[in-house]
Amino acid sequence: MSVTPVLQFIDTMDETKKNIDESWKEIVEKEKKTSKKEDKFVPSEPDFNFFITTLALQASIALGQVPSPTTNKKEEDLNQAKFLIDTLGMLKEKTKGNLTAEETELLENLLYELQMQYIAKTKGEVK
Repeated sequence: MSVTPVLQFIDTMDETKKNIDESWKEIVEKEKKTSKKEDKFVPSEPDFNFFITTLALQASIALGQVPSPTTNKKEEDLNQAKFLIDTLGMLKEKTKGNLTAEETELLENLLYELQMQYIAKTKGEVK
């Protein structure tokens, strides 16, 4: 068996790969240019307030206070709500002394409101 056909095949593969790599670069550059022109969703910078309000929103959905984004209906899942409220409580304890006054106030207010909503939902239920 001759080595030459194998080497020719490898050379052909290298050229194909180079062409694919070059076309990929062109596609990426074109996407960069068009994405600047289009108004695409750009998420805000992640920060602690955004994080805890996201958890609080999820807890509100689980409490049936806010419609679920997937079904557009209010659905209760009190176990999930309790988990999320407990998670916010854990974050409050673990971040004590490391938050700004604004972050601390927001976390405490969200936690208090969610705890009161949870108590109102479970009040009178047999556990």
